[in-house]
Amino acid sequence: MTITKVTDAGLDRNRIVTPIIINGDMQVAQRATSVTSHNAVSYTTVDRFKTVCEVGTYTVIQESLTSGNAYLNGFKKALRLDCTTAETSAGSAGEQTTIEQRIEGQNLNAFLKGTANAKPFTLAFWVKASKTGSNLQVNLRDADNTRQVGGTYDIDAADTWEKKVINFPADTTGAFDNDNANSLTIEWFLDGGSNYSGGAVPTAWEASANADRNVTNFDLAGSTDNDWALTGVQLEVGTFDANTIPSFPFESFENNLSKCQRYYQKFGSTAATSCNMVNGMAYSANSSEVFFPTILPVVMRTGPSVSQNGTVAYRTPGGTKNLTLSSSAVSEKEVFINFSGSSLTGGDPGYIRNPDGSSGNNIEMDAEL
Repeated sequence: MTITKVTDAGLDRNRIVTPIIINGDMQVAQRATSVTSHNAVSYTTVDRFKTVCEVGTYTVIQESLTSGNAYLNGFKKALRLDCTTAETSAGSAGEQTTIEQRIEGQNLNAFLKGTANAKPFTLAFWVKASKTGSNLQVNLRDADNTRQVGGTYDIDAADTWEKKVINFPADTTGAFDNDNANSLTIEWFLDGGSNYSGGAVPTAWEASANADRNVTNFDLAGSTDNDWALTGVQLEVGTFDANTIPSFPFESFENNLSKCQRYYQKFGSTAATSCNMVNGMAYSANSSEVFFPTILPVVMRTGPSVSQNGTVAYRTPGGTKNLTLSSSAVSEKEVFINFSGSSLTGGDPGYIRNPDGSSGNNIEMDAEL
């Protein structure tokens, strides 16, 4: 949490500001730091940033920065897409390659959207790409009222970190819902089929129209020499330029991680040897079932979906047995997982274990937007 000096209607005052963007400095990557052969729609590496990669195939990386303008401004991590399989036809008409962050409506009340006092939006970020380009498009998409507005930026120099500041007007039509669902998607468009071009950049809020979302195609998938990277993302209430934009609201890693865990958590220690995945006792109900109740370390956005990756083991006084997740009962605060196994002793207490310390052995809780 940072204290920022704000000017509003000629009045200077100090107020506590919580960042609207979560993990804008790309520090947290709970799932992985690198994912190869990505040609899908999913969260991959850096938390809270969804990679929609339908045009071309990519390696998605949480990149460590050691030099450049972004590094000199305090950013040590970035999200990077490296094209590994080109698709020069820009994919089928309905395919796209975009980076997204989705934001709960209850975190957007300061914009007063849908009222006579609605406030403008300013988006700032650092970007680097392997090639120059003009009029790359960023869109704000209102999921509650099916509306959108767009802005553009240029890549002035290849392989150079550049800071961009884009202003979006206020919208007096359609309020954001005050709830925990997706209300606003910020969308960096990098490649797309013909469904997403042919219109005009919507510099004023309008009813959503796909043809206006990618008017000038950057063609990231056009060559395996292409890459694009992002860091330092912040969304501000009001209109700012490069000289007046507030400083980036850096947070402690602990606070950043906690905010990310509202949407995704993972049990699975990566020690070199067998170790407990999570604190808490499990118990075998009979010879073939293990019950594991646990309170989540961070309250999640909603009751999560629970899934198992790799091997999960159950360590008891009688030995270690491998388990398979069979069902779960969840709330935003706790999960009750039912595992199936064999040759268990009913009533035995034990621990849920990562049998060999592999990072591929884990239990995921997903409450993403």
